[in-house]
Amino acid sequence: MSNLDIKLQSEYFASIDNNILSLGQALLLLTREHNERVAREVIRKYCMKTTVEETQRIGMEFLYINGYTADLQNLIIKNKSSLNQLNQKWADAYQVLIDRRYRRHQPHIYLRRLNNIKTDDPQLKCLIELSKVALYYDQNQFGKIGNFLDIQHNLFNQIKDDFLFSSFRLKLYQHLFVYYWVRNELIMARKYAFRALNKTNSALTKASLNINLGLTYTFDTLQQGMYHLNEAKKITKELGLNKTYESINQRNIPFLAATFKQVEGVTSNDKSEQAHIEIAKGNHDKAIAILEDVPIDSPFKLYYLGLAKQDEAILQQSYTDFIEKRSDYFFSRLPFNALKNLKNIKSSY
Repeated sequence: MSNLDIKLQSEYFASIDNNILSLGQALLLLTREHNERVAREVIRKYCMKTTVEETQRIGMEFLYINGYTADLQNLIIKNKSSLNQLNQKWADAYQVLIDRRYRRHQPHIYLRRLNNIKTDDPQLKCLIELSKVALYYDQNQFGKIGNFLDIQHNLFNQIKDDFLFSSFRLKLYQHLFVYYWVRNELIMARKYAFRALNKTNSALTKASLNINLGLTYTFDTLQQGMYHLNEAKKITKELGLNKTYESINQRNIPFLAATFKQVEGVTSNDKSEQAHIEIAKGNHDKAIAILEDVPIDSPFKLYYLGLAKQDEAILQQSYTDFIEKRSDYFFSRLPFNALKNLKNIKSSY
C-alpha cells in the first residue's frame, strides 16, 4: 500500500467516524482531490472496516451500486450478525438485491422476502419500495410503478443522508425512464435517462442506461440507437461483462438492425433474432422454419411469427399481449405498425 493510500485512509476514515464528514461528502472531496478510482477504493476499504453502525448500513448501498459484490456479501454477513436489529433488516434487503442480480430465485420470492421486512426507518422503507419496483419490472408489471410514484415524495423527504438521497434519486430516475418509455412518452423517458447518466459514476449503470436508450430509438433512427448500443458495448467490454456484451451483440443490435431492415453483415446466435434478420431480408419461409424450433412464449416472438407468416390474427395477439400482459405501449407499436402495413398492402390489391 502506498503512503498516499495510507494517508488518505487515515484522514478520511477519521473524518467520517467523527461525523465531520458524511460518506457522501468524503466521496465528493476525494473525487475532487484524486481520481475516481482512488476515491472509490478508499471508500470501499472504509465501508469494510468501519464499526459505525449507520455507516455499515449506508456502506452496503455504496458497495452495491459500484458492483463490489464480494465485499457487499461480506458486509451483509457482518450486518446480519450485528446486535442492532435495524442493521440486520438492511442486510436482509441487500441480500435480496444480490440474489436478484444473480437470478437465484423467481421475482415473486424476492417480493415476499421484502414484504416480510417490517420497519419504521424511512430510509429502509424507501430502499424496499425502490427494490419492489425493480422486481415489478422483472415481471413486466410496468404499471405498478404508479403505486410507488404516489408515495415516493413522502419517502424521499424523510431521507437524511446525502449519499443515500443521491443514490436513491438515481434509482428513481432509472425507474421513471422505464415507466415513461413503456408508456410511449419518449420525451419524458429520455429526459430521465439523461438525468441518470449525468448523475451516475457507475459504469454498470451507464451500460444499462445506454442499452435501453438505444432501444428507445426503435421507431426513430437506427444511427442514434446504434450509438447508444455501441457505448454500452465499450463499457461492458472494459468491465469484462461478457454476458451483457454478448447480449448486446447477439440480441439488441440484430433486433434494431432488423427492425430498420438494415442487416447487411449482421448475424446472431439467437434463434428469434435469426428469424427477424431473415424477415428483414424478405426470406419469410426461412424465418418460419427457424421459428418452428423456438417456443413462442413472448409478444416479441409472436410478432416475429406474425411477420413471417403475414398473419393478422397472430399480430393482433402480439399487440394484445404487449398491452395486457406487459402494459408496454412502446413495443406494442411493432405489431400495430405491422398490422397497419399488412392491411394497406391488402387494400391496394
